[in-house]
Amino acid sequence: MFFMSLVMSIQAPIFAPYAAKLGASSVLIGIILSLASFTNLTGNLIAGPLVDRFGKKVFITLPIFVSGILFIAHALASSSTSLLVLRALNGFSLAFLIPAALALLSGYAKNSQQQGKNMAINGILGTIASIVAPIVGGLLGAAIGYANTYYVIGTSLLLIGMYTTYFLKEKENTIVVQKHTKPLSFIQVIQNPHLKIVFLTGFALMYIHGVIIYEVPYLAVEQGLSTATTGVLFSFFGVGTFFSLSLFFINRFDPIKRLIVGLFGMCISLFAIFSGLVALPFLLLFIGFFFGIMMPAMATAITDAISSEGHGRAFGVMSAVYSVGMIASSFITGVVRDVVSPYFIAFLIGMLTLTLIGYARLQNRTSTVSQAPYHYS
Repeated sequence: MFFMSLVMSIQAPIFAPYAAKLGASSVLIGIILSLASFTNLTGNLIAGPLVDRFGKKVFITLPIFVSGILFIAHALASSSTSLLVLRALNGFSLAFLIPAALALLSGYAKNSQQQGKNMAINGILGTIASIVAPIVGGLLGAAIGYANTYYVIGTSLLLIGMYTTYFLKEKENTIVVQKHTKPLSFIQVIQNPHLKIVFLTGFALMYIHGVIIYEVPYLAVEQGLSTATTGVLFSFFGVGTFFSLSLFFINRFDPIKRLIVGLFGMCISLFAIFSGLVALPFLLLFIGFFFGIMMPAMATAITDAISSEGHGRAFGVMSAVYSVGMIASSFITGVVRDVVSPYFIAFLIGMLTLTLIGYARLQNRTSTVSQAPYHYS
């Protein structure tokens, strides 16, 4: 996951200017990102049952090799249309990796707190990559060009695939499942009341994240900034995430409460961005901080709410929800950015989500109280 984050984050500051160089408008860039997220969503839904049935390793190694080949093909793209097709195929191939990797990682924990710590450590490694990689990507884009940078990304992924094939070990399942036990269906996963809150929060989280991913690199196109400068801005986000993930004591708190606090903090930061109250680098730092609070809490809340037999499906649905958030944010941002600030739309979605979560929790408490037995004296 660290190597994947490192290599994948290198392209963050160069994709938008590369697509613009190939003739893509801001709307088309939004469509490309949305289509990639849609194919990623489709793959997530397919991946869940397959991961639960056939194991995790194969769905980690194979997508890495396929993605490496597709990134090399990115360097050979001659038009925005070919870039759209390659991005869509890449989104589908990587859809199998994340649910499998998270399900594998969750299997190594013995309890909820250890699981939160494992997810936090994974987040820290990923954040280190997200701090370093955008700077590297920006410098590579400026030094060797966008196409050659994609050659570097693709070749690196192929090497990571070789490493994964030889060194990744899948943990043996020591839990004995009775034969009459039926695996959880997607409907059962989606209807779980605790998971509904998690999935709703995940949508808002990735919508906000998608706006950041779209808007920050586009500064390079609009304001004539270098990709190196864009990479530094992304690194502020990563530094904030790294700091919050390093606070391991946070994993002792209820994951749902962590999600609420983190989402509220991101909304306030977005308000400050479109209001121009504080400089963008500092606000990206704050958004990254709250992002780091939420990501381990998402995984812990899911595994707390469902048995291990359904982890693959649950993480598959979660990844699909993430993709829906990215689809919506990329498309809406590309369409409305000339009319209204995309940060304002993200703020509204975040606050609406907080309202719905609060209503759902209040409804659950009311239901619990009403079902309690009455005692007459």
